[in-house]
Amino acid sequence: MLKSIIKNLFDHNLYAAQDDHILVVADFEKETLARNVYQAIIDNHYSAEFIIMETRSKSGEEPPASVVAAMEQVTICLCITEHSLTHTLARKAASAKGVKVITMPGVTEDMFTEGALKADYRQVKQLTNEVTNILDAGKSVTIKTGENGEYELTIDVEGQNGISSTGVFEQKGDSGNLPSGESYIAPVKGKANGKILIDGSIAGIGKLSMPIILTVEDGRLTEAEGNTGEQLLAILGTGDGRFLGELGIGTNHTARVTGNILEDEKAYGTVHVAFGTNITFGGTINAGVHIDCVTLKPQLAIDGKIIVENGQVSVV
Repeated sequence: MLKSIIKNLFDHNLYAAQDDHILVVADFEKETLARNVYQAIIDNHYSAEFIIMETRSKSGEEPPASVVAAMEQVTICLCITEHSLTHTLARKAASAKGVKVITMPGVTEDMFTEGALKADYRQVKQLTNEVTNILDAGKSVTIKTGENGEYELTIDVEGQNGISSTGVFEQKGDSGNLPSGESYIAPVKGKANGKILIDGSIAGIGKLSMPIILTVEDGRLTEAEGNTGEQLLAILGTGDGRFLGELGIGTNHTARVTGNILEDEKAYGTVHVAFGTNITFGGTINAGVHIDCVTLKPQLAIDGKIIVENGQVSVV
């Protein structure tokens, strides 16, 4: 089954040619699945290499120099790892050399067969680009969460470029997640204020049994109330990792919230905020950590126009 799934992804998501040179980057945590994917690539008659590294301690942590070098020597790189390499200088450098870098942190076989990788990526691409166009033109984003919208977070995005993570990689140097389906942006550093309820999941922590309330002052996370709040603060550290680094909107109808952030943040109608590194997508923060936090059914408005509400996305 994996052979046919990989063939479909390589044809319709990666636009791979038979003369492409593929690298699979794995870590100890994801070694078994990564080797199975690697074998499926070989079975489809592509030229491929496999490299394994020690599992990183958190998302956004740089890989070893040997992996960095290997990533720059191929045409397509699949990063099948426990923690995300998306927001690393290694990924950015490989992309700059024309490598298509597809990051799949925490990916499971179930995602290939039952979840977000089953999406109609033509539909995902269209909706994601439409949301990104609105986000790109926006100046201020307001997110209301809680049963009665009692928590409100305002984020300045004026002058920042929205980014479409469509799961479709047509051009050299394209990069992003698979599975995918999100529109995201790097907020203006230091210009976010308010509170947000997080009731979905948090990268590195998992699906939440109880919500937590995050307080942001002048762009910086100052308080995390709830039973996993201290754990989140510890992961982020005390430096620039606590700055708000990303706002994202999920656009994939088949993505589920299971506790795996790779799929969770793509779930249609959800919103996520992330703290830490954003220098890789238009921001100025380089913190060595990037932690996404998903809220399930918020109201999100861009310059007063409601785009997300009650789990639905509106681009009309």
